[in-house]
Amino acid sequence: MKRFVFLLFLVIFFTACKSTSPIVTSKKGAPKEKVSRSEKRKTNQLAEQLIDAAADNLDIKYKYAGTTKAGYDCSGLMYSIFNAENITLPRNSLQQSKIGVVLNPKKDQAQKGDLIFFKTNKNREINHVGIVIEASDEEIKFIHSSTSKGVIISSTKEPYYQKTFVQINRVL
Repeated sequence: MKRFVFLLFLVIFFTACKSTSPIVTSKKGAPKEKVSRSEKRKTNQLAEQLIDAAADNLDIKYKYAGTTKAGYDCSGLMYSIFNAENITLPRNSLQQSKIGVVLNPKKDQAQKGDLIFFKTNKNREINHVGIVIEASDEEIKFIHSSTSKGVIISSTKEPYYQKTFVQINRVL
């Protein structure tokens, strides 16, 4: 009887612990469905809209915890432009780095609209995010909100971002 109760407990425990989250965090877990041309076009259009929205904020000053044209922090900018397209992102860069499909360390897979993440702090955890606006084998250009210059375009060719680059996530 004790064995039966124990086995029943294990079955219930492992069934209850099964993840039902729709968020895919690696290519292994991604569904292997074919994507139609019209869906690809919609994704590309959405990426362009997000980039345009980010570009509309160029030169807006940096503001800690900012999510408006009065000032943005890096994750606040991403949160706001994605939210305008009815895509809800977590509010901080570390949490944003945990959604979508992580493409790292393959910079060459980056596409417009992907999120790009950096570790720029002493704690060595992700604390900075931007949106990819252009990608090639040699470089990725992205829009982000820097503490010193506000919303700007930067490149992974810049030594600072080359050194602190961590990952790219596809959320579209």
